[in-house]
Amino acid sequence: MRELRFFVSLLFARLAYLFLKITKLSSGTSVIGLFVLKLCPDFLKYANNYITENKINVTGTNGKTTTSGLISHLIENSGKSVINNSMGANMLNGVVNALALQINPFKKSEYSVIELDEANVELVYKSFDADYLLVTNLFRDQLDRYGELATTKKFIQNGIDMKPDITLILNADDPLVASLNAKYKVFYGIKEVIYADNIKPYESETKEAFNCPCGKELKYDKVFYAQQGHYYCDCGYKRPDVKYDATVTLYNTHSVVNLCGIDYYIPLTGLFNAYNAIAGIAVALELGIKDIESGVKSFKTAFGRSEVKKLNKKNVLIQLIKNPVGANEVLKTIDKDSDILIIINDNYADGRDISWLWDAEFEFLNEVKKEITVSGTRAEDMALRLKYAGIKPDKIKIIKDIKKAVDYIGKTADNNITILPTYTALLKLNKLKELKKCC
Repeated sequence: MRELRFFVSLLFARLAYLFLKITKLSSGTSVIGLFVLKLCPDFLKYANNYITENKINVTGTNGKTTTSGLISHLIENSGKSVINNSMGANMLNGVVNALALQINPFKKSEYSVIELDEANVELVYKSFDADYLLVTNLFRDQLDRYGELATTKKFIQNGIDMKPDITLILNADDPLVASLNAKYKVFYGIKEVIYADNIKPYESETKEAFNCPCGKELKYDKVFYAQQGHYYCDCGYKRPDVKYDATVTLYNTHSVVNLCGIDYYIPLTGLFNAYNAIAGIAVALELGIKDIESGVKSFKTAFGRSEVKKLNKKNVLIQLIKNPVGANEVLKTIDKDSDILIIINDNYADGRDISWLWDAEFEFLNEVKKEITVSGTRAEDMALRLKYAGIKPDKIKIIKDIKKAVDYIGKTADNNITILPTYTALLKLNKLKELKKCC
């Protein structure tokens, strides 16, 4: 009887998704999962049986969607089947939602690559199996939900402790991530960064201070950004031995990652995306995936993660921002000749606490010559932050309605457009017909 509930929930999920798609009442990334769990509380337990090879999860503050998307792409590119919550709905309901819509009761998938919200790892692992857990980084994010970083780490560690045979794929350059414990651990990181195309290294003021287990503050030989780098302590504690240690060359339009003697062309900008690529490649190498080079080169990001769209025949680069460190890394790559639209919402999924705007270094935009448009529920707060960042008030345009703001910048922009939205603003952008697919 319980298994019958599982099959009924699969049928319900597909019918509900079709209804939502026709009516456009919802994007259908989480709400279906809510009702699936009411129909079949043991849904995740039964879902385990429809993935035959490995179940891979990705968690951390930044880079989850891009990294899990890359891993899924590499698996598919090798001819294998995979289930992935590609739209980034990573809480319990979103995970169930993705599985319910993609599981085929008549043909099993070989892999699942599921990104998990840090606070939901334990919830999902109560019923869903896991072979690999990749942790990207840990930065301050949505303090109203997570609290401080020690709390976030504890959420993840609690989930890990439920899976004694899990293999962790950890960012060795982040001391908090590297300190997660499990029987099996594999580390990736960056050995060296080379700056090309006249790109200048910039040491951000936004850092997290971590103490060595002995109690002293960690020292660094190299800092790449935030607290990520080559750290050590006089007591002997240091960055762990790294299996996948990469040299990264950054260009204006892409990067090249040299890993294990192979050059990988990464069609994304920014050091943060280089980290995402190294993480994805490390997982693919652990899985024995073939033809990784061509897979990485052909990868296209999920919506809003360095994705290019079209608006009135102009290129629009959309970059999600949601916390100080992530925003800073995006701001470093901004085309200062583009017209800029910043959309700040404070809905639950964004985090109600917007104090992070004052920690992010919007001073990067000082050299922007054109007007900056701000929108969303906290448009006025963003405008105030820009004013204190040194942007003249007459160069700041406030249009709270997101659609009207997009229409405005589409009409007034001379050439390229950059849009920096928070998460729910990104979902709103995804529904706008004016933003069309690019090449």
